[in-house]
Amino acid sequence: MAPEATTPSALSQFDAADLLDALSTGIVMLDAQLCAVYANVAAQDLLAFSLKMARGRPFGDFLHQGNGLERILRRALETGEGITDREVTVRPAGAPRELRTLDVTITPFSGLTGTQLLVELADTTQRQRISRENDLMARLDGSRLMVRQLAHEIKNPLGGLRGAAQLLERELPAPALKEYTQLIIGEADRLTALVDSMSGPMRAPSKAALNVHEICEHVYHLLRAESPAGISIERDYDPSLPNAMLDRHQMIQALLNVARNALQAQGDLGRIVLRTRARSNVSIGSVLHRLVASVQVEDHGPGVPPHLRSSIFYPLVTGRANGTGLGLAVAQELATRNGGIIEFESETGRTVFTLLLPLGEGP
Repeated sequence: MAPEATTPSALSQFDAADLLDALSTGIVMLDAQLCAVYANVAAQDLLAFSLKMARGRPFGDFLHQGNGLERILRRALETGEGITDREVTVRPAGAPRELRTLDVTITPFSGLTGTQLLVELADTTQRQRISRENDLMARLDGSRLMVRQLAHEIKNPLGGLRGAAQLLERELPAPALKEYTQLIIGEADRLTALVDSMSGPMRAPSKAALNVHEICEHVYHLLRAESPAGISIERDYDPSLPNAMLDRHQMIQALLNVARNALQAQGDLGRIVLRTRARSNVSIGSVLHRLVASVQVEDHGPGVPPHLRSSIFYPLVTGRANGTGLGLAVAQELATRNGGIIEFESETGRTVFTLLLPLGEGP
């Protein structure tokens, strides 16, 4: 006997909820007071709330104050027209440190209690991050080539200047006059070292299996020795991180440059946190990695000025009057040579630089 055909009328409410829960797009239904009536699993994950907790409560309670999503929802409710908006930034109240970028589609419809809203939320945070990283890598390649060519042109006259000062020193009759030639030689050597830093580390990484926390501990002790008494340095490690194939010296230098930048941003009072976590299925550039280490340096200084945020990793870009603008540029160069990348997020009172490194890869 043939089985009975399933008709649309046979689909129960439970079946429809299962179908919506299987979607990767977040689906939220709001009533006329913008209170949550329904949210599928993807929406609950995106906005860090549970339907049981949210049902009947204003949707704005689950979003950080000042978010743009709530304003769009109110406009759709007032006008009764569908709205589609791209790259809406949202900070969930349940996860205030997580800034999400969403594509939002809002469809008003008539319900039992008046106009209701069907909200579709597509998470584009990862897509935006990948696009931003690819743009950064492309710009860094061009910047790196330009700086190396410039460094080559500067080093030649510096070498001639130093040689001339040495010859002059041999001809000077009075020893006291040699103080001036030594000053010339010293400054020429300093500028040569600065140019070498600008041109970036040319040595290929010498990778070996390494515990990321060994790097963190080395940097932690260096920071403690350098920091003023009013700066507290804390550690928050994930002990489950496996080893990574890294160049120990290059990664210590990269993390130290980032940490020193955080130290200098806070003056004589503040707090720095070294934090490690494991993250899965993360793209670095165009490569998708099953597992990466996230090494974060968090400070509570004034934050990165808005006009520097798009160029903070470029050589000679600095927000300090006495800065060289090389520390973060060299750190990014070293990270990319080891298959990683450095990202950051910044607001007044909290800045986090994140070094992402592939884990469990290589021999």
